[in-house]
Parts: sequence; C-alpha cells; structure tokens
Amino acid sequence: MYLCKEFDMYIAIAGNIGAGKTTLTKMLAKYYGWEPRFESVGFNPYLEDYYTDIRRWSFCLETYFLKERFRDMLAVMESGHTIVQDRSIFEGVHVFVTNNYRRGDLSERDYNTYMELFEHMKSMMRLPDLMIYLRKSVPALIAQIQRRGREYEKGMQIDYLKDLNERYEDFIYHQYEGRVLVIESDEMDFENNPEDFRKIVNRIDAELFGLFSEQNWK
Repeated sequence: MYLCKEFDMYIAIAGNIGAGKTTLTKMLAKYYGWEPRFESVGFNPYLEDYYTDIRRWSFCLETYFLKERFRDMLAVMESGHTIVQDRSIFEGVHVFVTNNYRRGDLSERDYNTYMELFEHMKSMMRLPDLMIYLRKSVPALIAQIQRRGREYEKGMQIDYLKDLNERYEDFIYHQYEGRVLVIESDEMDFENNPEDFRKIVNRIDAELFGLFSEQNWK
C-alpha cells in the first residue's frame, strides 16, 4: 500500500460505459488507502415505467437519480477523509441526462427544469479535487464490454456509446469547471499490467503531491 500524507480529498473517476471506472476506483482505493464510493442508484422505482414509455417517464427517472446522487455527494462531503468515487453527480447530469435530452427522450421544458434544480444543488456541493477521465474510443469500449459479458449490456447500441463519448468530450473539455487528469486508456491494461497502473499513479502523484516530473509519465 502507498503511504501518503492524510488529506481530506475528493477524487472522482469519469469515463464511458466500459472504460474501467470501477476497476480503477478499487485499485486506487487499495493503493492509496482511500475510501471507495460507488453509485447507489441501481434501484429506481420509475425504471419499469421508463422502459414502457421512455419519453413519458424520463424526467421522473432522472430526477430520482439526481436525488440519490445528491445524497451520495452529501455523504462524501461529510466523510472527513479522502474519497475516490466511481462516477460523480457531475457526469451523471452533463453526460447522461444531456444525452437523453439530445436524443429526444427528455423534453426541453423538463430538461431546463432539471438543470435549474441541479444548479441550485451545485451551490451546496464540492467539486472533486481531481477528476480522472479514462478516455477511450468506441471500438475499445465495445471490446471491453464484450469481454466482460454482462447480460444487460449485450443489446447496447454502438450509436449510444458514440453519443455518450461525444457528451463526455464536451463535458470534460467545455463544461466541467474543476481540475481534470485525462488518461488515454485505449492501449492500457492497468488491471493486469503493473506498468500501466504505475503510469497512472505517477500522474496522480504529480497532480496531487508534485512528486514526479512530466518526463516520468511517459
């Protein structure tokens, strides 16, 4: 385990479906001794209705998710020690909700109401000290999704992943106001290759603690 000074930090891991967020969250938590946090939004009472009539129930579904993510954020802020989180409320809003709006599954009126509510919530929230963005191309995402073989992901459309990737690019480079570390992960296997994981932690150390120069990242 890596021993570092105790800081009350908040680290978020961002990335599309299949990018490796959960795996990296667990590995960083173990390496640094940070507390891992994962989305607790698996249950949603609107889910069954949503799949029956997506446009009718999108606002209800997403508002419930927002409520749960906001509760998670409050828990992070009250924890008193360093947290590493698999997907933050910020990408839940700016990537997934915005994607639903762009695809026509959320009306403009509902989207504007939702975003106004989020802006009020945001005034009470803390930006991550560092957001780590696992940047991955659509072909690499598809390959990873196929490898892990989750039943509920088998019907996922390529266009959906492509749309999400576009939303992630806009979010990271144009919408998000905080500090971001971009990891180009197409050629990485940080779960099984210790050298790839070392490259990531070296870059994190440089960002958070100033321990390495840029030449050590390559």
